[in-house]
Parts: sequence; structure tokens; C-alpha cells
Amino acid sequence: MDTPQIPSAPPVAGQYLDVPGARLYFETIGAGPLLLLIPGANGDANIFMPIKRFLAGQYTVVTYDRRGYSRSELVGPQDLPYKREADADDAQRLLAHLSPEPATVFGTSSGAIVALTLLARHPAAVRTLVPHEPPLLQVLPEAGDFAHFYTDLQATYKAEGMKAVMQKFAAELVSKADAPLMQRERDAAAMKNSVFWFENEASAYPQAHFDMAQLASYADRIVPVGGLESHGTMPYEAVQALAAQLHRPLLELPGGHVSGYVLHPAEFAQGLLAALAKLNH
Repeated sequence: MDTPQIPSAPPVAGQYLDVPGARLYFETIGAGPLLLLIPGANGDANIFMPIKRFLAGQYTVVTYDRRGYSRSELVGPQDLPYKREADADDAQRLLAHLSPEPATVFGTSSGAIVALTLLARHPAAVRTLVPHEPPLLQVLPEAGDFAHFYTDLQATYKAEGMKAVMQKFAAELVSKADAPLMQRERDAAAMKNSVFWFENEASAYPQAHFDMAQLASYADRIVPVGGLESHGTMPYEAVQALAAQLHRPLLELPGGHVSGYVLHPAEFAQGLLAALAKLNH
């Protein structure tokens, strides 16, 4: 769901991990237990560039491009109807490659849906899960209305193109704090990512279905997060409903759907680290 312009990154010594169907690009910074950050619709590790240095004092922070985005190339035929499951398996393989210990996992937007899928499929890999505003229709009473909205987006895409889709997206689903980030002009690489997201994930990921009883059995590991500026938006209402169904408190952090960790990284990280310290000790 989040597709802001990605900040230019300084040169970094990234690494690659071969997984079935893809070659994943990833970076690590810091020291301590693993903290994996899963990006949303932009799919690119660089979206976390502002915040990861504030987290690296307490964690080994892992960022990566999800399969099919930026530097993480697809390899061979893809089973696209099961891309969400493949994304979750990628995360598990990346964590296993880096440490035998379970990790803390933060996922934002559609990346939060990947994170929830990771917990459902590979619970032993996850110590603590932080879903930040997953646009999960399953937990919303008005899910059908939003499903129609995604259908309308497909029509907009075919008639007017990606730029019109993002304008409609920003107008309908995110806060005023996030809209300018989502409506920025994109370079060719970012536009390619946006198209890949829209054609393969935009409708399918929000309509993912989870066994809520299974997730509830892991509830003590889950820290649902919403943005202080996201009130009244669909992603906020979804994470609020998810927290209620799991009987977990909702942690509110600065900013909105994207603007918190991009524009207020120090404050966002401080709140996140405090919550993780409280849960893990």
C-alpha cells in the first residue's frame, strides 16, 4: 500500500541469497539479535534507510528487497497465486541464513501481511511480530466495500495508468500526512516496482485469509502498530480490529501509514524499541 519516493541510498555492501524462484538482495547493520524489516508495496529495502540506524544500536537490522522488486530478481517460473506464501518463505530463509535464533520481525502495510503469513507458516522463526497497519480486509466489517474499491482500481489502471491509480489510492485510503509521499513523481525503477506491486499484490494481499484462532495462539508475540496520524483510514481501522480480535493493545507511533518511519524515524524507533523492550523482558 505504501509507495512513496524512496530516498537515495549511500553506497552499501549488500549481499544476495539464492532462494527458490528468486535471488534476494539484503543488507545488515548494527549488532545484537536480528530485527527484520519487511517493506510494503514499494518492495525496496531503501524505504527503511531513515529508521534503521536508530534501531541498529540494539539490533542487527536486516533490510531486503522483496522478490521481484529492485535488486531481488525473479528466477524461473513463478507461481504468482501463491506469491504471498513465497514472500513469507523468503523471509524465513533469510532469517535462517543469518541466525539459528528466532527474530523480531517488523512488517509495514502489505509487508505486514507478509509478516503475519511468516508467523502462520514458520512460527519457530519469529520471536516477536510487529504488524504495522496491514490493510487486511478479513478483520473489517466493510470488507466487501473495500474489495470493490480494489476492483475499481483495476479499471482505473487499465483506463488511465499507474499515476492515476496512486492518486486515487492516496485520496481514499491514507491520511493527509501520507498522501504527498504517495503522490510524488517516481523514477523508472520506482515506477517498475509500483506496477509489479499493482499487478501481483495490490488486490490479492489485502484479501488474504488467516486462521484467526491460529494467530490468536501466538498473540503474546504480536505487537500491532498504528500511526497517530492514521486515524480514520482503512489500514488503521484494520490494525485496530486485528488488535481487538487478538486481545492485544494497539501501539500508536508517530506519523501515518508511511510518514512515521520515513519522516519521523527517531521518534518512531524510540517508541518501537520501548515496546519491544517491555515485551521481551
